[in-house]
Amino acid sequence: MTEQHALFDPLLEDLSDRSRDEVLAAFSAVQYAAHPVAEVQLAGLRDVTLRRQVQKMLKLIGRTLVHVDGTHWTAGYADDVAETLAAQGWQPLSVVDRAVLVLVLVHSVAIPRSEGILTGDSWKSARPTTVDELRTTKISSEERRLSLQRLRAAGLIQLSGDHSGGPSYIPGPQLQRLTPAARGRLQDQLILAAAPASPIAEAIRARKGVTTEEGAA
Repeated sequence: MTEQHALFDPLLEDLSDRSRDEVLAAFSAVQYAAHPVAEVQLAGLRDVTLRRQVQKMLKLIGRTLVHVDGTHWTAGYADDVAETLAAQGWQPLSVVDRAVLVLVLVHSVAIPRSEGILTGDSWKSARPTTVDELRTTKISSEERRLSLQRLRAAGLIQLSGDHSGGPSYIPGPQLQRLTPAARGRLQDQLILAAAPASPIAEAIRARKGVTTEEGAA
């Protein structure tokens, strides 16, 4: 991170050496760790003043702090930056990878949530997606296998702990980098696609002021 110090120096120059080290350690942790970081582990996250400096550093590179489960932190794209990237057509995943990821999210998150089995707004799921549920006529077995490998490597999905019935998949830690607004939009879209007639889908449409006919269009 040495090459970035010139960008951050104006924010860090008035801090003591210790505070500077704590802020830099917290910044590196939330930006680069594979999983959300426990607040208790780093003073730069525990201390509100130091955490504010971490947030300012992230803002300079289009990122923002994301609070996870009330006790952990990670970093994700700020909502305005994500909107701009999407409007410019930025999409790091191939069509096949997006399709496989959506299938995992639908089966492990959207359907259980629409049935009332899964509550809250996190990506944690005790209902893994099986390989059988991932089989489609448009994605070959080889394409699916390679896509699952890429999505696992990217941290977007992960293997569930139960392998008794063969490999199965749940959302990966990278999805926890979504801000609350981005997470809410994606989860709403998944539920509307997976269970459009469910009570929770009706509640989503009512909240958005969309009729059933408009939602199905």
